[in-house]
Amino acid sequence: MMKLNEGFLNSMHQAMTLLRTHGPAEATEVVQRALREVTVSEARPTTLREKAQIPVVFPFAETQSKQVPARKLREDVIDIETRGHFSTRAYANAAGRRQYKLYVPADLEGEPLPLIVMLHGCTQDADDFAAGTQMNALAERHRCLVAYPVQPRQANPSKCWNWFKTDDQQRERGEPSLIAGITREIIAAHNVDPARVYIAGMSAGGAMAAIMIAAYPDLYAAAGVHSGLPAGCAHDLPSALAAMKGGKRRGVKRDTESSPQQPLIVFHGDADTTVHVANAARLLPGFEVRPGTRIEERSGAAGRRACTVSRMVSADGVDAELWTIPGAPHAWAGGNARGSYTDPTGPDASAEMLRFFLDHPKR
Repeated sequence: MMKLNEGFLNSMHQAMTLLRTHGPAEATEVVQRALREVTVSEARPTTLREKAQIPVVFPFAETQSKQVPARKLREDVIDIETRGHFSTRAYANAAGRRQYKLYVPADLEGEPLPLIVMLHGCTQDADDFAAGTQMNALAERHRCLVAYPVQPRQANPSKCWNWFKTDDQQRERGEPSLIAGITREIIAAHNVDPARVYIAGMSAGGAMAAIMIAAYPDLYAAAGVHSGLPAGCAHDLPSALAAMKGGKRRGVKRDTESSPQQPLIVFHGDADTTVHVANAARLLPGFEVRPGTRIEERSGAAGRRACTVSRMVSADGVDAELWTIPGAPHAWAGGNARGSYTDPTGPDASAEMLRFFLDHPKR
């Protein structure tokens, strides 16, 4: 089991600083030197539960853009504090334990409901992500359940999902098994339509959402990735740093060269200095703009950002949408400033994701 002493953690912080000020090559050199100096105990194999407790410092949190100033809230947003029920639950399996919050709309009449699983970014939690995305308000209006799994500091000091670790990239192992377990628990306990179960995430959460839709196409009907990265693009911290900067991923085993098996909607700002916008296109290998359609250029009227929307399809007939937002930072587009890392001037990513999801029940 890796022994992360104070010197190792200091080296990780130094790598974060170099990533911002110099680039991934210098940061990677520091990380590799630190890893060579770490002593590895060979007393016994490390269990999945122990691996979930190994703190891994990851630079998402310290390199994210500053929060966008607040603006007037949309008049049509429902006051969720006086409507549905937002409660804290917990799920555990051999990989560990995770809390999650579940939003249940008010005045249910017994109809089967869609379920959306939302994965927060680094330094965030369920309440912060719910406030920023306003997904609960949309769920109240459109009659959906929304779940927010929570990554604790014990699993990652910055509360990042560990999308760059091999054991957390595979079906029924590590964090994917926990997220899938939470999803299945909600399906079993509530009247969920199994054909309308979706997953979405921001930043590290977006990268984990890409892993989940690749690993569990039988569980999720579609996915939304905001400012994230493709599944399998990294296997450790140095390769993660390189992928985040849009660099080539040498020595990384790629299990996702084929097109996604389920529909995918992707949002990314081209001024994102944390996760390079090149990762947006890398999420959609094998997709082409749908025949008979054009790439749509939406103007930024009334103080909103312009955006480019590409409606795409794979050779297997799977739909995808790619939303590129000029000038937008590493932040949830159209989000509410009550949450961290939001860009209120962007297109409404939450509404567009929900629209895309509800248009794509499982085939």
